[in-house]
Order: sequence, then structure tokens, then C-alpha cells
Amino acid sequence: MEAIDRLLAIEEIRNLKHKYFRAIDMADYELLSTIFTDDISVDYRGGTYRWQASGKDEIITSMKYSFHDQTCAMHTGHHPEIEIIDGKNAAGLWYLHDIFYNFNENIITQGTALYKDKYVYQDSKWLIQFSEYDRISESIEPIAKDQKFTKVHLKEHGIKLEKK
Repeated sequence: MEAIDRLLAIEEIRNLKHKYFRAIDMADYELLSTIFTDDISVDYRGGTYRWQASGKDEIITSMKYSFHDQTCAMHTGHHPEIEIIDGKNAAGLWYLHDIFYNFNENIITQGTALYKDKYVYQDSKWLIQFSEYDRISESIEPIAKDQKFTKVHLKEHGIKLEKK
């Protein structure tokens, strides 16, 4: 691959991962469906959980029930290290910082992790084929009683769940 093609591929993959973070935080599952391969698989390992899933439909459905109207989320990816293996395959390492409010359980989870992704070039665009992370840190605490939320996007745009 030419150097300019490598740089273009790296930038396209950066944009792809940023779209992923935005899609989950904004409950934009239509966007999410455009950035995964059909055979995507994930393996996310946290301090209190492990989530493994395969297939675009299964993963998106599961995310709908995780990022619903009783949650609020913020995910940011930093310091990407992207390796273009060849014209059709790439790998990425991302540093994650996330905050996740679960109003049903009255808890906030905050943490960091290292994502390791595999990307493939299909239909003239890069897609996420595999994604995993291991937590570096994870803390869970009650949401402060005096914390006031003046806007929660997922309350309006996430699927509606019955309150516990």
C-alpha cells in the first residue's frame, strides 16, 4: 500500500470508531448497523461483567437494551494505534474512558479500558469485524441524591423500559 493510502485508511478507521462511540451514546442504531460487518463479534471484559456476542443483529439488539431510556452514557476513545495490515485488513488499539448512569439501579459506572479491534475493508469502506476490551479501572457508586440531570438524551431516544 502507498503511504497516502495508508494514511487515508487510518483516518477512515478513526472516523469509524468515533461513529461507534457516538452511535451507542445517542441510541443511533441505524448508524451502528452501517459500521459493523454482518459477522462481527465482541468480547468486553469488565470488573463486574463479561459480554460476548456475535452477529450484527444480536449485538445491536443487546445494545438497545443496554442503552435505553433509563440510562445515560458517555464513551470516548483516545490515543488510537492503528496498523494497516494490508489493503483489506487493519487492527486498532484504543484507550477508552466511559461514564454510564443506570437510573433503574441508581448507580454510576466509570472506568477505562483498552479496546482491541479488527477492521476489514468491504464494499468500499472500513468496517468493525471484531472488538474486545479489558478494563484497566472500573468504579461503581450510587448516583448522588442531589445530582440533578437537566438533559438525558437516551430518555427521549432510547427504547422505553418499564421502571423497576
